[in-house]
Amino acid sequence: MSGVRRRPNFSTVMLILGLVFLYLPMAVLVVYSFNSSRLVTVWAGFSTQWYGALFQDQQILSAVWTSLKIAFFAASMAVCLGTVAAFVMTRFGRFRGKTALSSMVTAPLVMPEVITGLSLLLLFVQMAQLTGWPADRGVGTIWIAHTTFCSAYVAIVVAARLRELDSSIEEAAMDLGSPPLKTFFFITLPIIAPALAAGWLLAFTLSLDDLVIASFVSGPGANTLPMVVFSSVRMGVSPKINALATLIILTVSLVTFLAWYLMRRSEAKRQIN
Repeated sequence: MSGVRRRPNFSTVMLILGLVFLYLPMAVLVVYSFNSSRLVTVWAGFSTQWYGALFQDQQILSAVWTSLKIAFFAASMAVCLGTVAAFVMTRFGRFRGKTALSSMVTAPLVMPEVITGLSLLLLFVQMAQLTGWPADRGVGTIWIAHTTFCSAYVAIVVAARLRELDSSIEEAAMDLGSPPLKTFFFITLPIIAPALAAGWLLAFTLSLDDLVIASFVSGPGANTLPMVVFSSVRMGVSPKINALATLIILTVSLVTFLAWYLMRRSEAKRQIN
């Protein structure tokens, strides 16, 4: 009986099928990024020419830089605003309008992006007519829109961490003479730092990936990477897009592996100590 091979159970089969469904298209995309043919569905031999063509395409390179810049500043501002909103939702007592405030903070989570983008576009148009700002829609308006959109996600992540935080630690620090501001920076902030980092990474990813909202609030001089890729795909998939997607997959994989390695090292040191 020991030589009888066990059949995989249903959960294992579904897990394998799910992983294949998720990662097989990515593997095909990576393979075809090395295709020498202009036709992305016809294999004509191994070549790296499309990577060279990608780095010579100034439109894509400019869009990558614009998207990274917007995502960095939008994520940073979203962490600041989302953290403040999380403190208001979790640490402040009951006050008039708290329920309405919490609902408005979390509304972008369930609001369709088309509605969010259209409402922000109308807001910018009305502000331009009343105050003269913004004169032109571009990087600044996309940054404001992405900050507004991403702050809700950061607020939810940080609020969940604050609800788990033992407030007696902060109270003990203040009982020992620590001012509230010093208590926040030396006690609360280090404890919620993982939630802030997770919120920042989530906001950065959402901003970098956004297409719908950016399409509404951008102007002629500001094109993000998703907008350039979408407009290129509508005219036919270029092998350069496969090369770009491969580089993005490689970058994300390296960052994920590095984060896993550092977390594993930190956990090992903590267990030793």
